[in-house]
Amino acid sequence: MSPPITEVSPTIEIRRERSLQLALAAARTAEENNGQDIAVLDMRNVTTEFDFFVLVTGNSRRQLHAISEEIDRVLESELGDHRLGIEGYSESRWILLDYGSVVIHLFDAEMRAFYALEELWSTSERMPLPRDKSQSDPAQT
Repeated sequence: MSPPITEVSPTIEIRRERSLQLALAAARTAEENNGQDIAVLDMRNVTTEFDFFVLVTGNSRRQLHAISEEIDRVLESELGDHRLGIEGYSESRWILLDYGSVVIHLFDAEMRAFYALEELWSTSERMPLPRDKSQSDPAQT
């Protein structure tokens, strides 16, 4: 007998967990490369096109390139995932990395403010980012 339609299939659950893993790894990598104002937006209740947006602001073209390249390296070497597409790399004011269920947006500050994706997708939930222990432990401060 088939499960009721209201139940989520194990395949969907696995995909959602994998998407979250990719999004958080991208956010962590951006943070390790001095990306700023990092946000992971849960888009699953907003659209069926993708599961998560990762938004990052960089200070320079060189930094945006470095973050982009390092995210690619980490997601491929550590998680075995491959980017499906990239846009904006040569202009480097808004680089979009498409991993299918996860879309990563790397902006300079002006472009991020202009496009205001957090406002555009304001019904999405902002996911908490994992922090290393030294940042969250009050005894360390």
